Formats: sequence, structure tokens, C-alpha cells
Amino acid sequence: MAYRYGDRTQSALFPRCVDDFVPKDAAVRAYDAMVEALDFKELGIELDSDNVGNPQYDPKAMLKLHLYGTAYGVRSSRKLEREVHYNVSFIWLVGQLKPDHKTIAEFRRKNKKALKKVLTQCARMCVRLDLIEGNTLFVDGTKIRGNAAIKNTWTDKRCREALKNADLRIEEILKECDEVDLREKDMPSLVRMNKELSDSNVLKAKVRDILKELKNENNEQLKKQHNTTDPECATMNSPKGTYAGYNAQVVVDEKNALIVSVDAVSDNNDLNQFASQIDQANQILKEPCKAACADSGYSRHRRIDKDR
Repeated sequence: MAYRYGDRTQSALFPRCVDDFVPKDAAVRAYDAMVEALDFKELGIELDSDNVGNPQYDPKAMLKLHLYGTAYGVRSSRKLEREVHYNVSFIWLVGQLKPDHKTIAEFRRKNKKALKKVLTQCARMCVRLDLIEGNTLFVDGTKIRGNAAIKNTWTDKRCREALKNADLRIEEILKECDEVDLREKDMPSLVRMNKELSDSNVLKAKVRDILKELKNENNEQLKKQHNTTDPECATMNSPKGTYAGYNAQVVVDEKNALIVSVDAVSDNNDLNQFASQIDQANQILKEPCKAACADSGYSRHRRIDKDR
């Protein structure tokens, strides 16, 4: 059987433009058209080509980059920088611009509200363009590290143990003070309160404050844990170890594997997430899907039936 071999050094008399490498029915063209039709003034993004100073990257191109990258799960600013160098669809989308990762991250930081609004509009636009069917949705979760140390996560048990140890330490210090007074009975009064005593009292007060923070807004039930650096994160167990972080949930449409909905929760597993994540995706699509799929990590039938 004969083979067809490629040749990277083959020259062409008339070089092809980037537009020739992206099919007319490619999904990336829908994202391009959508951003071009947006009212940037309404989004709060300024468009003024007459601004003086060092030229900035076109806000439309930057928005297209973030929007298209998010739809296909490329969210890291460094990975987006790599895509605009090597991925033809990204190169076409931004018109061969090559912003660095710092510029990409800064645009996201300054336009978070606009991006959130456009991402929701994009999902609904994809439904109308038949890029997302909304019939079958797939959901899965992954553990992500939070910007907090596991040592700052306090549980009810840990708080009680800390209070108990603080009481024991205070008793020891008071006992030491009595012994010092006894030894120095006939000496001039030079005894001062041990600094550790005040530190222990401060520790007790701090632990009591944490116990109060562990209660929810209605003060009806106690949270299982509380991190003093990031109160919203929780202890996550994964193959990479135990750390403070979040459980990221992603709902994807079947047709073109486009992301419909994302969420970050503090549950350590996916057992209670199936119904809520699918409902969230259905709200974005404005109608319920016909089928929803997930792996066995979501298999809590009673909970699913109850939520239905």
C-alpha cells in the first residue's frame, strides 16, 4: 500500500492567509460573530481608538480570547498565551495578535462582570445557533486547591480540644505563679504576671470567636469546618493529598462538548451536586434537558429523587 507523506518545507507561490485554515462552519466563527455584535458600552468596556499613549490590545479580540477559551476549558492565562501562538483557531480569532499572559490576566481582572454576563449570553446564543442542543448534559467535578493552608481549617472537635488545652495551660501557669510566690515569700515583690497567661486568654477568646463563626447565618446548625484565611473553602481529599480548596463542577453539552455551566462548591464529594448542577445549567438554557449524565460519584438516588 502506498503512503502519503507530509512536507513541512514545501513552498507555495501564493501563501494562504490564516482565514483559509479555519473552515466556514467552525464553531469559532460563531464566537467571533457574537462578540462583534455585542454592545461594549452596555458591558462597561470602553472602546476608543483615539486614546493617546501606548497602544492597547483590541478589547474585542481580548474578549473573544477569554470567551472561546472558557468554552473549551482553557482558562489559564499562560495556556491562553500558548494557544494564540500555536492553535490555528485561536490565532484566527484574535487576528494573529499575541498578548502575553500578564496582559490576558489583567483584562480578565478588570472585566469580570462583563465576562460573566457575556458567558451566560454565549451559552444561550449557542443554543439558538444549534451548537448546543441542551438534550443531554454531562456533569463532573474536580478538586482544586484554595489559597488557604489546611492548618487554618478549624472543626468543632479541634476548637473544643484547643479550649481544653488552653484551660490546662492556664491552670499550669497559675500553679507556677503560686510556687514562685511561695519561694519568694520573704523577698521584695518582684513577681509579675506571666505573659503566657495573657496569651492563653487571647487564644481562648479567638477560639470562641471561631466557634461563633462556624454557625450559619440562621444560627440553626454548625458548619463542620471553618478556614480563617478563606472561610468559603473546605478540606478536600484527593489523590494529590489533603488540602484546603474547592470542588469545581462543570456541565458540558453533548453536541460540541461546549461548557454550559460552571460552579465551585465546598462539598468534599459529588453526592449532592447532580440535581443542583443540572438545574443551574437548565436555567441558563431556559429549558430542561431531556437527559443528564454523570459518573458513579454522583450516585445518591434518594437525594436525586428528592430534588426532582
